Amino acid sequence: MSNMARPAMDIPVIETPRLVLRGHRLDDFPDCAAMWADPIVTRHIGGKAFSEEETWARFLRYAGHWLLLGFGYWAIEEKDTGSFVGELGFADYKRGIEPSLKGVPELGWALVSHAHGKGYATEAVGAALTWGEAHFGSARTVCITHPENLASIRVAEKCGYKEFQRTTYKSHATIIFDR
Repeated sequence: MSNMARPAMDIPVIETPRLVLRGHRLDDFPDCAAMWADPIVTRHIGGKAFSEEETWARFLRYAGHWLLLGFGYWAIEEKDTGSFVGELGFADYKRGIEPSLKGVPELGWALVSHAHGKGYATEAVGAALTWGEAHFGSARTVCITHPENLASIRVAEKCGYKEFQRTTYKSHATIIFDR
């Protein structure tokens, strides 16, 4: 493939004590698809497992964010094992949500179910926020979650997010947090 067909993207690699946040690679797709097909992972994210086709669209969207906006999602891997344990990053999804979040960097994260409860989300979110502060400056960032997703609410609050507003998104109760 020529360089014109595959543009180089300068996706930063971020290391934490236990994790490496890096750009997605094509060989991450099977792990990514398995994570998004897991009903434990998706129970508070739309309430249903994602098909391979839906995950592929999500996967491509990650690369598009980096290419067009200069920010996006990282794959998260365990430093010790090199295993894929999830993904997180900033996005502008142009969501049909009120109040509008368009143009506001939205931080999101998801971890494979066997990585839940290990503190990985808080560690990764903290690292992403440090990158975000350098990249976005003092700009407001947001994250959203379902009110029953207590683990994600705890992560958001530990990382300095405060509840901004309760709303509905795609017929699901949603809390918008901002920082």
